Amino acid sequence: MNVGKRITALREARGITTNRLANLCGLSQSFIRSVELGEKGITVESLNLICDTLKISLKDFFDVPEDTPVAGQEELIHMIEDLN
Repeated sequence: MNVGKRITALREARGITTNRLANLCGLSQSFIRSVELGEKGITVESLNLICDTLKISLKDFFDVPEDTPVAGQEELIHMIEDLN
């Protein structure tokens, strides 16, 4: 699982910007953005702050079926299908 992409998907599903998420959980916007882009790792403590802010447990954060689409994946699949 890509932790950064999971954070991005959960954040976007709730209509929250990186700046708003940073303010709500007490982390810097640049740190959250770097984690979402896969440039930095994240500690359990910081991930727990983000999960609390997004109202999701750590268990639920990691409990995702493999076939769950990533944000934008469905649109990409439709674009690929239209190429034929």
